[in-house]
Amino acid sequence: MDKFPISACSLEKFYYINGDQLERQYKDHLSGYRTWSEREHAHEWLVFPENVGPRMSIDETEATNGEVYTVLTNKDAKGKRGVLAAIIKGTKSEVVEEALERIPEEVRAKVEEITLDLSPSMRHIALWEFTGAKRVIDRFHVQKLAYDAIQEMRIAHRWEAIREDNARLKHNRETGENIQAEKFPNGDTRKQLLARSRYLLFKPVNRWTESQHERAKILFEQYPDISEAHDLTHQLRVIFNSCTSKGSAYLKLALWYNRVEKSGFESFGTIAETIREHYDEIANYFNTRATNASAEAFNHKIKTFRAQLRGVYDVNYFFFRLANIYA
Repeated sequence: MDKFPISACSLEKFYYINGDQLERQYKDHLSGYRTWSEREHAHEWLVFPENVGPRMSIDETEATNGEVYTVLTNKDAKGKRGVLAAIIKGTKSEVVEEALERIPEEVRAKVEEITLDLSPSMRHIALWEFTGAKRVIDRFHVQKLAYDAIQEMRIAHRWEAIREDNARLKHNRETGENIQAEKFPNGDTRKQLLARSRYLLFKPVNRWTESQHERAKILFEQYPDISEAHDLTHQLRVIFNSCTSKGSAYLKLALWYNRVEKSGFESFGTIAETIREHYDEIANYFNTRATNASAEAFNHKIKTFRAQLRGVYDVNYFFFRLANIYA
């Protein structure tokens, strides 16, 4: 039985063996794959009812050959054996629900809490298949919307700066003048300022370097809208970090929502509408501070395993090994 996600080929240089031959021998005679009862449908669905527990996560991942799968994982397994409760091809709610109903209803009723992202299909699946569970929308997916919104504003200003710079260069060509691009005190041109500000807008202020502090000061002076958007993003982060109860979170999220409406920023308006639509499920985070981080970590394990195998040729065999390790 597999204990570590390694490929036979990786053993060649250490044991002076033919890795391809060892892989074939293992697959055909040693692993038990040929007599595996789930082999015929493994590429479509696998369910492991014994791995369903009180705290679950549901997410999607690109498992093989660009195909997206829905993955149900058990948080309490900490990413080790027993973490995988189901892996199902696709994200269509009706297809995933049909596969999950192979798990007895009384087992699904054990789930008390399930974390998920903002996907409508994941929400539908959690609602209909785990009726007794509290749904918790991952805080980091909500925060990512804010980061995307501020980056959208930065990119819009950068395109404007690129157009202005192109106009300057065209003018120089046509007139023979040599007008130079404006430079700020830190040495950045306007285009460079906007390009180099990308990463600092993701980071909290207390983690900025000295040069980032200088760049941010110039950026916010030149673009007050980006400054206000950064404050909104920071305030949302503080709400998730500091609120200790659902009640206080409701109040602070409502105040944040009002501030977004007053700002008039279209991109942040989309976030506000998302929060209003999923208010209760987002606020459930403050009950136990559960996130979908464990599901994201398991997705990373799948991708790492796939990379170690240098691609997947037999999808069913890939899932057989994945099940041996994690189910």
